[in-house]
Order: sequence, then structure tokens, then C-alpha cells
Amino acid sequence: MFHAEISLYPIGTGSTSASFYIAKAIEMIKDMQGIRYEINPMGTVLESEDIDIIYTASKKMMETVHNLGVYRVEVILKIDSRRDKQVKMEDKIESIKKMLNS
Repeated sequence: MFHAEISLYPIGTGSTSASFYIAKAIEMIKDMQGIRYEINPMGTVLESEDIDIIYTASKKMMETVHNLGVYRVEVILKIDSRRDKQVKMEDKIESIKKMLNS
């Protein structure tokens, strides 16, 4: 299972807000097969069993922002590749919550 966190930063838009661009980028991947996503205040977490789907989604998101007229987009992509067992996003959060309660 692969998890990734992608953060997109449109540069030179004339505004400090990025929410419009992020929303449009997420719209481009919402119907992709083989991927789940969860937004958070600092980025978007992607989940897939295929790393190529993560790469494709990341590229689509970046290209979407460019296609909105943004000439420069900073992208931070952090990937967690785990092969010992299948763990979903929710499982990781639940594991942390258990540790907080102990």
C-alpha cells in the first residue's frame, strides 16, 4: 500500500489564498480509479495500491494548477511505501489514537 501527501503551492497568483487552485486540483482526481484521498489543512493524503496511480494523480493535480494560468507551482510529495502489511489511512490514525490513550 502506498500513501503520499501532496502539497501544491501556486506562486505568482496575486493572492495569498490557494484554496481555489487546490479545489480544482482535487476535482481532477476525485473520479480516478484505484485512489483514495483525504484533504487536511496542509495538503492532501493520497492512498493507492499502485505507485503509478499516485504519480499520475500528482501530475494531474500540478498540471491542473498550471492550466489555470499559474506559471509556477511548487509541489511537495512525500511517499510512504509499506510492504509488510496493508494499512489504510484510517488504520494509521487509529494506531496513533490508541497510543494517545495509553
